[in-house]
Amino acid sequence: MRTPPTMPRLKGFRFPHEIISYAVWAYHRFALRTAAVEDLLAERGVVVSRETIQLWVNRFGPHCANCIRRDRPTPADKWHLDEVAVPINGVKHWLWRVVDADGAVLDILVRPQRNANAARRFLKRLVAQFGHSRIVITDKLRSYFKPVHDFAPSADHRAHKGLNNLIEGSHRPTRRREKIMGRFKSPRQAQRFPAAHDQISIIFRPRRYRLSTISYRHARVDAFGLWDDYAAEMTA
Repeated sequence: MRTPPTMPRLKGFRFPHEIISYAVWAYHRFALRTAAVEDLLAERGVVVSRETIQLWVNRFGPHCANCIRRDRPTPADKWHLDEVAVPINGVKHWLWRVVDADGAVLDILVRPQRNANAARRFLKRLVAQFGHSRIVITDKLRSYFKPVHDFAPSADHRAHKGLNNLIEGSHRPTRRREKIMGRFKSPRQAQRFPAAHDQISIIFRPRRYRLSTISYRHARVDAFGLWDDYAAEMTA
């Protein structure tokens, strides 16, 4: 990354913003284990343990994700909701996810159930953050019907599996990372990691097939500039 190396060190941390932000970026931008990030830093003369890298990711990944949420444009008023099974210590949990019409992940929620109570809690969070949606698209899970009616009464609710291909694709990065990480170890980890990873992917993985080569390169430069700004805002 191009974060200025003269940036002051974080209080309580041995390394400056530049190194910490690079480790967090590499971990979330590519499908890497902390051991691989450790090797990347070692090749650059930075000796740090994978446990420390995991601490950086847990501490500063959410910070960068919150900055991205703060600065992103107003989401489209067409939401796609879906849920996917996530095994945690042998127990099936459900990761609820919503994306807007542009494919940007708005929020996720990990719950042990796939029922109306979980759907109600998720819809309540969404309306509190983003207001009411014009269109809500879900699969045919009956648990969605009453919560959507209660929390988005004016929305056009379309329950059809074939209309939800957009969000089906958004589950793939989580599946890849879940495999690399050897599955999530706790509901807290399952909530924390996708919440940061999905947001960081928004700026570093634009839909390249929709962009010309020049436009994609400009988008990449803008993403690096945003990341440098977010690194500068890091605090202990």
